Amino acid sequence: IIMYLLWPLLFLHVSAQHLTLLKQPKQEGRVRLVGDLPSSGRVEVYHDGQWGTVCDDGWELAEAQVVCRQLGFPGAISVKPGGQYGEGSGPIWLDDMNCKGSESSLSECSFKGWGVTDCSHKEDAGVDCETGKNITSNRQFSVDNSLGLSHDLGLLFDSGDGCDFRINVQDTSEEEELTFCVHKMILMFYPELNITNDSRNIAVNVSQTCHPHVSAFLRYLYTRQIDVSITSAQCLHQLAFIFGVKKLMEDVGRTFTLLLPEDNTFLTQVSMYEYGVRTGDLVLQENVLQYLSWNCEYLISSPVWSTISFHMMDALLQRSDLIVNDEALLLEALERWIQDKGDEISSDQQASLLNHIRFLLIPVDKLYETQFSSSVLRQNHEKLYLTGLLRGFQFNALPFSKIRNQMDNMSSEYLSRIYTGDEWSVIINDTTVNYPYYHYGQNNRIQTFSTPAYPSALYREQKVQWQAQVFLSAQECSNYGMSCTSFPVARFYGYGNQERYTSTIRYSNRLILSCKYENNVFHVQDFKNSMAVVPNNSSMDLPNPCPDDYSFRFVVRPEYI
Repeated sequence: IIMYLLWPLLFLHVSAQHLTLLKQPKQEGRVRLVGDLPSSGRVEVYHDGQWGTVCDDGWELAEAQVVCRQLGFPGAISVKPGGQYGEGSGPIWLDDMNCKGSESSLSECSFKGWGVTDCSHKEDAGVDCETGKNITSNRQFSVDNSLGLSHDLGLLFDSGDGCDFRINVQDTSEEEELTFCVHKMILMFYPELNITNDSRNIAVNVSQTCHPHVSAFLRYLYTRQIDVSITSAQCLHQLAFIFGVKKLMEDVGRTFTLLLPEDNTFLTQVSMYEYGVRTGDLVLQENVLQYLSWNCEYLISSPVWSTISFHMMDALLQRSDLIVNDEALLLEALERWIQDKGDEISSDQQASLLNHIRFLLIPVDKLYETQFSSSVLRQNHEKLYLTGLLRGFQFNALPFSKIRNQMDNMSSEYLSRIYTGDEWSVIINDTTVNYPYYHYGQNNRIQTFSTPAYPSALYREQKVQWQAQVFLSAQECSNYGMSCTSFPVARFYGYGNQERYTSTIRYSNRLILSCKYENNVFHVQDFKNSMAVVPNNSSMDLPNPCPDDYSFRFVVRPEYI
């Protein structure tokens, strides 16, 4: 039926171009950058019929993030206070800005009031927005849900022949709009658009940076084929959301997961998570959270850490797949985040986040030091904080049989995250095959080390020996009496005292693959019968961004049974 309906369109002659520029009415609360580059400049906001500036009082990275994302950029690089991009004219519309960083527009943030200010134009605020210069490649993935006539329909879209319906794409940062002439019959295959026989046009709001991708998206409506890159993923997902093309939303969400390692700044990932929250895309949220969990330690040390929202922090701290040095580092990072947020985070929100810290698993020496530290969390929630410390000391001092009955009430509080401290992990960097090493016992891809049987102080002196091995060839496996069919393959097993604890403790160990130099984690897996066969790009969760130069980290994860 679809083919029968579309054939008449394919015989129409090529007609006039389908792209024109029209004027667009100004919109309240829009922002623009005044400067030499589209991504940098003095921030101006539209209100009450005219453009005005923003005072730099309270102007920090969270405010800059909102501006940049409102304009369609992945995020902000830096703030520029004190009129560094020149002094504006006219009203100073906003002063004493206080953004959370997750708002969709600058006017949603807290401020004194429109035009209420004690500033001069010497204090006009500016920003530098992220344009993708730190993105490591232009890798693209193709989405293909094509029909039999996709090629011909693509030519029909390119020509615009016989088009009878206009899509006005309004630009949220300039005073123009793009107009595309398309075929109503095509759009009527997408019921979410509510196109009727009487309809002649629709208007959609799309940010300036997404305009280059609109044509490719509309062409997808004809052909069901499109290429997705790290720079186009969010725009295409947004367009699919606006037009109600759920299949493309799902495909772009999955493709974006493959592109996650391409941006080492975390700006794109955080922006995509917030976008996933706004659109209710749970799959996209989970994919981003998994990547940020695996790279949590690098996220904590990045400038983006202080800008993430409460709901994102809440979601992260509940996860057990966070990769960090230890739980104490996570507590310190939470303290710093709360200090940076200030009054933006309520007392109830602080308490909620503090409850996600697993005091039981903080190393006992650091737990002891923590009780003497002066912190915002301790000052604001002393009872809750001290309760966490007490339970941590009890967990370290009492045998498991004594506290077993209370475990269920602690839920995930006693479940280990993926702690990579030197006491619990070892790294193998050598990925070079060198057979002579076996004759001299010098294979750099075999490491032996010991850990406590469990993190609590009761087990500190009770050691378990571990051996970590990486095999890159069948010959290497054969030298250790094994048969391997896929490479690389990792082997990780305990010996010595391990069997003494099998009735009480189990080991859910993990293998972490990361780039040697960028350090981003792109794959985490468990061991089955002490073995972990490293999958290829098509089967692992994320593509390998450094296929010839990555490292293996073996992590011991003891858990009470």
